[in-house]
Amino acid sequence: MAELKYQRILLKLGGEALAGEGGFGINPRQAEFLAQRVVSVVNLGVQVAVVIGGGNMWRGKQDGMDHGMERVTADHIGMLATVMNALALQDALERVGLPTRVMTGIEVRAVAEPYIQRRAIRHLEKGRVIIFGAGTGNPYFTTDTAASLRAMEINADILMKATKVDAVYDKDPKKNPDAKRFERLTYIDALNMRVGVMDSTAMAMCMDNDLPIMVLNLWEETALERAVLGATVGTVISV
Repeated sequence: MAELKYQRILLKLGGEALAGEGGFGINPRQAEFLAQRVVSVVNLGVQVAVVIGGGNMWRGKQDGMDHGMERVTADHIGMLATVMNALALQDALERVGLPTRVMTGIEVRAVAEPYIQRRAIRHLEKGRVIIFGAGTGNPYFTTDTAASLRAMEINADILMKATKVDAVYDKDPKKNPDAKRFERLTYIDALNMRVGVMDSTAMAMCMDNDLPIMVLNLWEETALERAVLGATVGTVISV
């Protein structure tokens, strides 16, 4: 088996990764696609945890707060949206033969385990994929922040932020052919540039705890496998 650079990863997905047409809802084919990406690195011996957003179901500001809803209520609805996405991804992963556990920051015991840090690590050690739903379980925190927190709690080697762009650029590469691509950035540079791949709270948490972030295009063939093996993929944000 090839030598791994990263033994345990946390993969951060936006809810749009599961979306159907128009960027809304859950498309089972997208779930199956994501499952194949995950199984490709599990087969290499990588321990995988996932945090998935809920933007394909609910956007708190646009769908709720802009119409007068309280922030706490909007955020709790968003947490439940991430649980639905987590269950859809769990189903897809188990259909390709990967034992999977959904663990949530708010209790929904009928469908998922409550998050317990030691139990999460034990699941990983037993070769199970974990999907963390419901964010941190608290309003005012994004799923980016939840991903940073959970990655540190499970002692992940790296947080991989999956996007549809192959790296971090100084401006939108789709609109600017002269956009500069970065292979490496420091946390401070990323914060100062407001690169937008993660919110500032999540980025600062990673910086304070020396947790590297990799931004990569999950839809690029073999990108995830090459990344865990140490190839130059996407952009790494670190010290």
